[in-house]
Amino acid sequence: MSEIETTEHRVPSTLPGLTLLVRNKRLRGREDFGPGGTLLCVHGATYPATVTFDYPVEGRSWLDLLAAQGFDAWCVDLLGYGGSDRPSAMEDDPIAADPLVDTAQAAADVSQVVDYILAERGLGRLCLLGYSWGTAIGGTVAGRMPEKIARLVLYGALWLGAGRLVPPDQKLGAYRLVDADAAAARWVQNLSDQQIEAIVPAGLIRAWAEAAVASDPASAAKDPRVLRAPTGVIKDVRALQQDGTAMYDPGLIRCPTMIVVGEWDQETTPAQGREVFDRLTGAAERRYVVLGRGTHTMLLEKQRHHLQACVAGFLKEGWEGAA
Repeated sequence: MSEIETTEHRVPSTLPGLTLLVRNKRLRGREDFGPGGTLLCVHGATYPATVTFDYPVEGRSWLDLLAAQGFDAWCVDLLGYGGSDRPSAMEDDPIAADPLVDTAQAAADVSQVVDYILAERGLGRLCLLGYSWGTAIGGTVAGRMPEKIARLVLYGALWLGAGRLVPPDQKLGAYRLVDADAAAARWVQNLSDQQIEAIVPAGLIRAWAEAAVASDPASAAKDPRVLRAPTGVIKDVRALQQDGTAMYDPGLIRCPTMIVVGEWDQETTPAQGREVFDRLTGAAERRYVVLGRGTHTMLLEKQRHHLQACVAGFLKEGWEGAA
């Protein structure tokens, strides 16, 4: 990967005194990406971008591939995740504080990151890719600042019917704890042994689950090791399920938008993706794609090549004439 240049940036959060880790990968020496070739990736509710978009499978991560394909590829760890700062309440008993880092907070921070990248590159617009909860965040940002988003990908679009990450009557604290066993089990929930064998290389699930837990710098001091994940998204999902309070309005999105989902996704199902597609009433163009033999974690599975090709093809259509 010597031809790929990696840089890391600290971008201020909208919460005073805290910063976000933003990682960039691009071909060494290249500068002429433009809006259609500049992409920011936003992760989901539990695991940071640095162990989803930038987790290497068979030697290469999705972010590596995007860079090799000619993209100026960026990803952000949201506040409380991965290499980003954690609010002080995450150092205390979780029950001592209310849920942290909800969709509104995350969208405000991603908006800051968009502005940072645009300033760094001297651009007026860029492309945005949201995964799982990141689709609600990306949808919010695209709706609020349509003039700055050239194209939008919603991978695993979150809507009504989203899987319950905690029991509906359980009290929410500031954050929740996830161990490697839970992370591995969640990946393959409701799948048969034959389906598991078909979608993921042997040993990958456990290796990734342990890496995901280790992305929390405090995990090394715990026995067993656990990942802390903010619960703001759980608060928002509960509101969506209980009274239909949506995290964002797809009708506000104006840019060309593609929804892509795996056939075997148990968390953000094909039916949810179709619901979001139907609500993209203001988008300049809209697409809905279901990829066979893929789960919610398709970006790390054998079918990841089809996902990656589908996304790159859609984004590259915007390279010509994007200003």
